[in-house]
Amino acid sequence: MSSARSHLIDLSPLRASPAFARMWIGSVLAGIGGQLTIVTVMLHVFELTGSTFAVSMIAVAGLVPMILAGLYGGMLADAFDRRKVALIAASVTFASTALLAALTWTGSETIWWLYALSIINSAANSVGMATRTAIIPRLIPREKLAAASALNGVAFGLTVMAGPAVAGILVALTGYGWTYTLDVVLMLSMFLGLWSLPALRPEGEIVRPGLASLVDGWRFLRRAGNIRMQYVIDIIAMTFGQPLVLFPAVGTVILGGGAVTTGILTAAVAAGTFASSLFSGRVVQYRWHGRGIERAVEAYGASILLFGIVLLIGAMSGSATEQGPEIGLIVAACVALAISGASDNVSSIYRNTMMQAAVPDAMRGRLQGVFIIVVAGGPRIGALYAGTLATLTTLWFPPLLGGLLVITLVALLARRSPRFRGYDAENPEP
Repeated sequence: MSSARSHLIDLSPLRASPAFARMWIGSVLAGIGGQLTIVTVMLHVFELTGSTFAVSMIAVAGLVPMILAGLYGGMLADAFDRRKVALIAASVTFASTALLAALTWTGSETIWWLYALSIINSAANSVGMATRTAIIPRLIPREKLAAASALNGVAFGLTVMAGPAVAGILVALTGYGWTYTLDVVLMLSMFLGLWSLPALRPEGEIVRPGLASLVDGWRFLRRAGNIRMQYVIDIIAMTFGQPLVLFPAVGTVILGGGAVTTGILTAAVAAGTFASSLFSGRVVQYRWHGRGIERAVEAYGASILLFGIVLLIGAMSGSATEQGPEIGLIVAACVALAISGASDNVSSIYRNTMMQAAVPDAMRGRLQGVFIIVVAGGPRIGALYAGTLATLTTLWFPPLLGGLLVITLVALLARRSPRFRGYDAENPEP
């Protein structure tokens, strides 16, 4: 029995810090609402335009504002009370989502409004995520950081598993207005989690936001080879192995089922994330985090390759357009995507722990800002890669080629970086 329990997720961070527990619960509920809106906007744009490229441009349009917001937000988190910074970012997200719901209910929404409000959400979320992540090491001891990262994987799994599935069903049954409105209601929980936190000013030397702060962070990053390498590996994985933008077209053209299939495919990724966090007891005990990142991302590339093969089979059979949803292929695609979610989550546990343990508190906001840019920006570049390549070729080709590229490039980089492969969580070095 004790051996079985050792494989299960470690819940001790929730017991050790009530403040962390409240913030975690708020993040779960607000995250479900955020995923509702992300998937609904994708479906909304696809309905208005019928173009996968137009869907991919939602992510691309927000890339530069997200980068600027992440960089500046990280500087704010290193200069001011992090609780206040997180609350302001949450307020902007709440206001933009409320406006999106109001426009939809009045029939005033246009593709340009969808793009504009998605950009605002993306920028505000960059600031909020960087700040909230920088807060965590102040709430729990260092030896609990890996377990806290696994709990955040559960939160992400729940949000991305429940949000897209509910979005697909709500859009199919009631339309877009109710879905956006539900996000507005769920966002209120984020305020409850953040409002109850104590004041959290950065420790150590404080550098005011501006060029000097940015240069200071850049100098630190130049010396932090392990942090840089995890950034590069994640960018490769998300650029070539992120097929989310293809899901609306895949559900319509290859697998069948439309919006419901889109929600199911997205939820499959989250199911893998959730399952790998639920059974993360041994994962968080593994001390060689660089090696863990390498192996997890290579497994991620293999799962995306498998997803491409499933789509190729579906495209060749053409049965979805003739006979309705192809259940067998949908199940196979979900298995491949669940493996991708599990692999990415294991990598994320090690990457988050490395960031929080190896980076000093006075620098943590700026580095978390860059980290969020990598984590959120990579998929946006990946959306451009997948959307453009699918437009020029066919839907199955981007994940097929991308999976092969991820496996090859990560293996080559890791083997040329023995210091990264030898990173020891018990002696963290940036």
